[in-house]
Amino acid sequence: MTEMSAPELVASCWTSAGNVAPLQIPETSPVPITDRLDAMAATGWSGFGLAHDDLAAVRSTLGFPALRKLIDDAGFSYVEVELLSNWWDESLSHQWRPQFDLLLEAAETLGARFIKVGTAPGEALDDLDFLVEPLRRLTAEAELRGTRIALEPMAFATVGPLPAAAELIRKVDMHGCGLVVDYWHVFRARTTLDELSKSLDANQIFGVELNDADAEVRGSLFEDTRDNRRQCGQGDQDVVGFIRTMKSIGFDGPWGVEILAEEHRALPVLEALRETQARTLECFAAR
Repeated sequence: MTEMSAPELVASCWTSAGNVAPLQIPETSPVPITDRLDAMAATGWSGFGLAHDDLAAVRSTLGFPALRKLIDDAGFSYVEVELLSNWWDESLSHQWRPQFDLLLEAAETLGARFIKVGTAPGEALDDLDFLVEPLRRLTAEAELRGTRIALEPMAFATVGPLPAAAELIRKVDMHGCGLVVDYWHVFRARTTLDELSKSLDANQIFGVELNDADAEVRGSLFEDTRDNRRQCGQGDQDVVGFIRTMKSIGFDGPWGVEILAEEHRALPVLEALRETQARTLECFAAR
């Protein structure tokens, strides 16, 4: 009987960011990038993600080529960059175009697997056809720079439930355009694992993000996702079942882990990363 290899885990951007949260101005980590890399390397992560504001800070100080050398020297296999919004609205291109240019530069220099994009907060829409051509344009640009576009459906956004998002990606019909499947958004959008399995194709899944949560939402959906996520296996959701489902579809990593919580942010980054990895690996062992 052969021993199963340990899964490759990617620390999604907020998991290693320390005391900073989405929609803070700016969203820049208070932890120096070199300290973050050292902490992730010391705790055995295979890769990591960085958010736009952190990337902007790196470009203006250390520089992307120097960061790439640190990444290679540390032996990280995977890099992800995020998050672009408003990309479907040309009237707002003065806002999102410079952000996209920076993400493209970062992805190209750092060798990022994909650029993560999101959609506007609000009620989930049934008709998503208006996003097809904008996604194709983003994807064409990304492919020229050696990367891909990964759309993350979110439970409180216009692209919410995974089945609708998967159908949108089928309509885009480009190899360089796929999905990030974040388990928090799956269950908060009330998508069952059976529905997930029936709606997704393996080639659509560019990334997966693991996490857990309590059964009840505290505050708004955004407040709950920002402040109250739980470590894998420590909440009320079926993380082990989700891993099984994603593997049955054909996904086998690397597995992102995205922990956003007040308790997590309060910990020293090294301790937070060590706990997050240990809890996540327990779920794979239980699988």
